[in-house]
Amino acid sequence: MTRTARRTRRTRRTLQVAGAGAAALLALSACSSSDDDASDSSSAKSDASASASSADKLSGTVTVFAAASLKESFTTLGEQFEKEHPGTKVTFSFGGSDSLAASITGGAPADVFASASPKTMKIVTDAGDASGTPATFVRNELEIATLPGNPDKIASLKDLTKSDLKVVLCDKEVPCGAAAEKALDASKLKLTPVSYEQDVKAALTKVELKEADAAVVYKTDVHAAGDKVEGVEFPESDDAINDYPIVPLKDAQNTAGAEAFIALVQSAEGQKVLTEAGFLKP
Repeated sequence: MTRTARRTRRTRRTLQVAGAGAAALLALSACSSSDDDASDSSSAKSDASASASSADKLSGTVTVFAAASLKESFTTLGEQFEKEHPGTKVTFSFGGSDSLAASITGGAPADVFASASPKTMKIVTDAGDASGTPATFVRNELEIATLPGNPDKIASLKDLTKSDLKVVLCDKEVPCGAAAEKALDASKLKLTPVSYEQDVKAALTKVELKEADAAVVYKTDVHAAGDKVEGVEFPESDDAINDYPIVPLKDAQNTAGAEAFIALVQSAEGQKVLTEAGFLKP
């Protein structure tokens, strides 16, 4: 073999070795890049999971101001909320919607407001104390509550105008009172009650204690009273059905809790509790 041939073979062998080395380095680089990408992806997923877990974790007290007629159903939902979110507590202030609205605009601390009428909700929204737009979550209609067994044989709204009956109404500023007034006006009836009460539960209590013969309240309140009263439906109630709006409040101390409670109220589970209590779907 000539010197030139040997030199050519040696050059080829050197190039082959160099090419093999470069290929190995490229393979190692690709593996390393793939491992890094997998590691980064895993880390991102882990971070996202931790973030979601943190977002789902609710704690602290959720303060809810709600119309008196919501007492039984909201109490049930509050207990359910606390079970679903350990470490939380739902506290309620039930009363006449107008009084609750006045308390909120006066600076009372609350996270959620659930009113028995758009009119009383408007007091809060007009004052700029609501966060977002109120949403109607249920509706309610009126019913006459009489003594058990209906001894006075009350069968209509007109029967309440009899002079020998002691009838109680909610105050006209309270949603149940405004609705009763609307039903009476639509029927062209005049009724002078023995008293006007500050919320629907107070009106119902008068009948339960036999201090009144009848009261115009909500169907849900008659349902909640059980055998303590007897309910009498009347067609004029169709003209005075109240929408119930709910909204988180601007100065809420527990915004996440407020939104979660409202979500429960609006959920299928929450709506089931409310409709079983006698409320109408929105």
